[in-house]
Amino acid sequence: MTAPLRVVLADDHDLVRAGFRVILGTEEGIEVVGEARDGIEAVEVVEAAEPDVVLMDVQMPRLDGLEATRRILGTDPAAAAVKVVILTTFDREDYLFEALRAGASGFLLKNASPEELVESVRIVARGDALLSPEVTRRVIARFTTGAPTAPVQPTGGRPADLTEREFEVLVLMARGASNAEIAEQLVLGETTVKTHVSRVLRKLGLRDRTHAVVFAYEQGIVAPGLT
Repeated sequence: MTAPLRVVLADDHDLVRAGFRVILGTEEGIEVVGEARDGIEAVEVVEAAEPDVVLMDVQMPRLDGLEATRRILGTDPAAAAVKVVILTTFDREDYLFEALRAGASGFLLKNASPEELVESVRIVARGDALLSPEVTRRVIARFTTGAPTAPVQPTGGRPADLTEREFEVLVLMARGASNAEIAEQLVLGETTVKTHVSRVLRKLGLRDRTHAVVFAYEQGIVAPGLT
């Protein structure tokens, strides 16, 4: 029997946490193993509970969610398996980009439906990208180059560790392609694509597909303005 996904809730509003706890608690295969009312508590609870996923509010007392995410993911090698989803009522691109910089695996608005909340936990737990391709491209392009400009040519070459095929998969991931779309474009089976994706992430030391997108933009492998 597969162990349930372990989730920690970090939000300074008791009602918000209670609502999330009820929603997630009714789902088979998901268990809420801890709660925190501020960023300091979040760091402590994650260390003690060792969850698979943390649902993290941005604006909290003592320590905000972005800094708490940095501390959780940046200091303890044992936290490498933890996935953080940033939850906020603010649809702001600067929050999103800073969340990715901090190591978060996704970003979800609090007005998302219960179904979207549950699915977000499952998505990041299996290492997939929570952000839509359109949002990912727009945000990463904006914050890696400044204000939007005319399309430019990529400048980064293939990382030495990647094979030619793995590099092709990385480029298509960075452009927002799903496994099915990558399989279609490269004339491969989806199982083969999944294997290539796993190898790309492992070889580059990346947490998930979302951070593969960040890596590709920052290294100039995919240029803003190109699709």
